[in-house]
Amino acid sequence: MIYTTTLLSRGSLIGSLISKVRQVVAKNPSTAHTNQINNNFTPTSNTNRPLAAANISNSSVHQSKTLEEQVGLPPRPKKPLTPYFRFMREMRPKLLAKDPKITTIGIVQELSKQWVDVDPKLKERLQSEYKKDQETYMELRTKYESKLTDEQRAEIKQMKQDISDAKERKQLRKRVKDLGRPKKPASAFLRFVASERLNTPQTSQQTYREWHQKATAKWTRLSDEEKAVYLQESRKELDHYKKAISIWEEKMIRLGHIDVVRSGILIDPPEPKARKSQSIKEKLV
Repeated sequence: MIYTTTLLSRGSLIGSLISKVRQVVAKNPSTAHTNQINNNFTPTSNTNRPLAAANISNSSVHQSKTLEEQVGLPPRPKKPLTPYFRFMREMRPKLLAKDPKITTIGIVQELSKQWVDVDPKLKERLQSEYKKDQETYMELRTKYESKLTDEQRAEIKQMKQDISDAKERKQLRKRVKDLGRPKKPASAFLRFVASERLNTPQTSQQTYREWHQKATAKWTRLSDEEKAVYLQESRKELDHYKKAISIWEEKMIRLGHIDVVRSGILIDPPEPKARKSQSIKEKLV
């Protein structure tokens, strides 16, 4: 019987809206598109584009370097705000003026309702601004990409793939945790370190690194008999873990969560090898 892997559940509409809004927050409203295109790589007006149009987040905004910046290039021209997020940027201050205690979710919900019945003239103006900025953005992006070398393109592509792979691994680890995967027991050395934290805790004059180095040095000086205490405990729990993980993986396969098992051995058992006597008979025939 073939089982299919269950899909990751997606967040609610409100959650996705808040996430999108936070991507376009700025402390100061952005000005109109005024930068002109030139032949050199220069920051465009989109670089000063708000990191979040509605300024939803109350915490300080930290903008990490883009992939292009990490390979020594100026930031890639950013897409202009859509009419909806332009509307949110304009309406949020008015909404806060009426109700300063309104929550982030409340802002998104209220503005989403207002957008449904927004004045057609206002929507037309926002769409016109977006279309104009979109045309400028396409020109800037074409100009930008034409100056990229093959090596730079390949490096950016690889970095994107690495980020995607890391994201998938993170999601898989979360799924595994949510599905109750048995935890692998600590090694003998980690058990010793844990006991040292109780018996010889870190002093105020020590950094954790200094304390850990001292504990590691002490572990290397232990006799085989002293280490055996921790090794026996570790091996005993490791045996329990192996049994528990096998039972858990078989359960995951039955439920269709094939991607969380360690290997394909449990999914597609190998065909039994033919006996020697049987193979000999087949040759004689």
